[in-house]
Amino acid sequence: MGKPIFTATCACGGVEFRAVGAPIATAVCYCADCQKGGAQIEALPNAVAVRDADGGTAYMLFRKDRIACSKGAEHLKPYRLKERSITSRVVAACCNSAMVMRFDRGPHWVSAYRARFHEPLPPLQFRICTKSKREDVTLPNDVPSSAGYPPALVPRLLASWVAMRFGR
Repeated sequence: MGKPIFTATCACGGVEFRAVGAPIATAVCYCADCQKGGAQIEALPNAVAVRDADGGTAYMLFRKDRIACSKGAEHLKPYRLKERSITSRVVAACCNSAMVMRFDRGPHWVSAYRARFHEPLPPLQFRICTKSKREDVTLPNDVPSSAGYPPALVPRLLASWVAMRFGR
């Protein structure tokens, strides 16, 4: 049996990303930057929702060498919270759908917006940076929630970096 292939498309179908292999992790982030970034994108004309009803942003984290734009790259537009930020939220400008959050340097992964994928998705594994969630939100106990980054995420990230570094 081969590695799973996940496909993410924008709302109008003009942009597509393909990811090969299981994600490093699936998480919902409540950090202030994800909330601000989501609001920035949602303010675009006819934008598709980025944040969940509770203010969190759901992601699937893939190694950089395992995810790529397979259609419509000319429509991709990066948005940054600050001019010098190393992170950009990449939007399909054809319909203002958030597709991925990526790093210009540093981390070896891409955080793809979970809502853009269509296949049966792996279950949610973490809620992260919950110290910044809205005060009116009570999180369920279905997965581990962490005020920052959960310790269980670190070995996954390290293992994926090692596998990427050594071509596995």
